[in-house]
Amino acid sequence: MIGIIDYGMGNLYSLSKALERLGYSYDFVSQGERLNDYSGLIIPGVGAFGDAIANIRELGLEQPIHDYAATGRPILGICLGMQLLFGKSAEHGEHIGLGLLSGEAIRFVGDYKIPHMGWNQLQLTQDHWLLEGVKTGDYVYFVHSYHVRVGHSEELLATSDYYQDVTAIVGRGNVYGMQFHPEKSGETGMQLLRNFAVQCEGVLA
Repeated sequence: MIGIIDYGMGNLYSLSKALERLGYSYDFVSQGERLNDYSGLIIPGVGAFGDAIANIRELGLEQPIHDYAATGRPILGICLGMQLLFGKSAEHGEHIGLGLLSGEAIRFVGDYKIPHMGWNQLQLTQDHWLLEGVKTGDYVYFVHSYHVRVGHSEELLATSDYYQDVTAIVGRGNVYGMQFHPEKSGETGMQLLRNFAVQCEGVLA
């Protein structure tokens, strides 16, 4: 059973439907004491970083998420949920994130359309089980105005290009993130979700 953390700012419908199509059970969870009931967690997110991390803290979820990560069970952040995994964000002032990965979210700056919205190709930067069945050149769907500058290059699993290299997939240990929306990214996105769900199988909750 995969727990989808509901802190009031996630695209829960499309994500849950994607897991249903893949044949995986899920539950929405917003109580920290319940996180340990699940073999994997997904942190979705749509909106502003500051509001999101405030909601997580108000619900008392920050420490339980850290405690869960320490068990070694898989955690996946999606879009804003990926940015929340990092140390901080510069969105509307500086906000401190969960700090499970090293780096920060910064705004796109340049004479081009912001937000970055649409289909872009992945450039895989290393071999990893999360990328099984996915190749460089596959398209995924992005919607974001801020992007992550990783603190350690070994955490970077894939990039995309939007007038610069854009962090697309990250991972370290049991903590992973995808800046794009896999649930809206066709078969490539479904494959990535499938890979994560398979990793959750057999993990004792």
